[in-house]
Amino acid sequence: MRYPTLQPAKRIALSLLIAACALVDTTAAEKKKNVLFIAIDDLNDWIGCLGGHPQVQTPNIDQLAARGTLFRNAYTQSPICNPSRASVMTGLRPSTTGIYSLAPWFRKVDALKDLVTLPQHFSQNGYTTYTVGKIYHGRDWDKTDIAEFDVVGKTEPGLRNPQKRVPTPRGGAGMDWAPYAHDATDHKDWKTASWAVEQLEAKPQDPFLLAVGFSLPHVPLHAPQAFFDLYPESEVLLPRMLLDDRQDTPRFSWYLHWKLPEPRQRFLFQSGEQLKIVQSYLASISFMDSQVGRVLDALESSGLADDTIVVLWSDHGYHLGEKEITGKNTLWDRSARVPLIFAGPGIAPGAASDRTVELLDIYPTLSALCDLDTPDHLEGVSLVPQLNQADAPRDRPAITTHNHDNHGIRTEEYRYIQYADGSEEFYDMVADPNEFDNLADHPDYAAAKAALRTYLPRRNQAPVAGSANRILIYKNGVANWEGEDIGPDDPIPE
Repeated sequence: MRYPTLQPAKRIALSLLIAACALVDTTAAEKKKNVLFIAIDDLNDWIGCLGGHPQVQTPNIDQLAARGTLFRNAYTQSPICNPSRASVMTGLRPSTTGIYSLAPWFRKVDALKDLVTLPQHFSQNGYTTYTVGKIYHGRDWDKTDIAEFDVVGKTEPGLRNPQKRVPTPRGGAGMDWAPYAHDATDHKDWKTASWAVEQLEAKPQDPFLLAVGFSLPHVPLHAPQAFFDLYPESEVLLPRMLLDDRQDTPRFSWYLHWKLPEPRQRFLFQSGEQLKIVQSYLASISFMDSQVGRVLDALESSGLADDTIVVLWSDHGYHLGEKEITGKNTLWDRSARVPLIFAGPGIAPGAASDRTVELLDIYPTLSALCDLDTPDHLEGVSLVPQLNQADAPRDRPAITTHNHDNHGIRTEEYRYIQYADGSEEFYDMVADPNEFDNLADHPDYAAAKAALRTYLPRRNQAPVAGSANRILIYKNGVANWEGEDIGPDDPIPE
């Protein structure tokens, strides 16, 4: 078939049109996805979409999960802030870095001084990286974050309640729970959200990674009264717990939680604070959720949502009386299980995966989603297969480490814990999701326990120099903390 011959002017016009289309296609292909990286402090599975507490109200996080993929079995690498966040941002396990506690800042470790962190990786690939609030663990954000991000948000510190309401046995003003005494706009989480909103409203032209870190529900649990009103104290439901739940756990499980400022379960009941702390935790979660909503609304109104990957995660969980304690610092699910949500272009909406995954997987997943080369040093694996198909197979469990040589191994069915002195715990998480019944000595589970033991980290780096005094080292049958010998017959502190 012969085609009609175009006149010269028409040929020129068609050539220009083809060139323009090619330019559009190339530009579209080269357009990089943005990243909104939302970190939450001390949030366990008490969000609506995870069903961790029947009364919790988190409409904004739930809406994010509905338009993306929720991981229902996501676990932290450490149940304490600094090593967890260092792991997420470096892509390495605590047992590899030797960072197990609140110090040191990982850049003070010689082996980690030049390691390319997640934000640096994106910066090196043409992204402008922003941060505000708590992303890394530290008190002076300008000093810790300025080398990691291109733009560091400077906000006025939030006002704190003028006095402590709860006279806890240990801990300073921070170990408190009560309504916030100031206007919501004076809270540091409001200020954090406001700075992030300003950046999104400016509609940055370059591809960006915006890291936003919220402080609640970390203590002090101070939220505006309106959020307490969502949960009248007389109607608050307590989480399932036993009053003597440590009778079948090893003595060493107490060593990991020996001198922390968080009060024990016994104090909460004896002082009449058990309902109040749960109410305050719920209120704090809902206020934090409202601030997440402000940021997500700004992303939507900016017109950038269709080009932005959103990941929301918590650094570790939190006990509210379960296992006879409050706080984190344990290898049980209440400390180790965390929310993890991905949403945005290329991610299946309305999906939920039951695969056991790790926060360590965030770095390689974001790198893959944004079509960046993945650094060789990462110990996590990409979750893109599960983001495409929620039930895609995964061939490894999640590992949580707390202090030197104490590890929890979690699959969809079981949790296995081995402490530094060799003592063990084993739970059937399908039949016993509250971990009430330690089956470590049950012969029917010997094979399953042995299989999980093979996943214990082969590398157990000693605590690095400058580690905070919450590091617990086990040597020759004696647990040693701050130079004080703790014998097996010593009383457990109240």
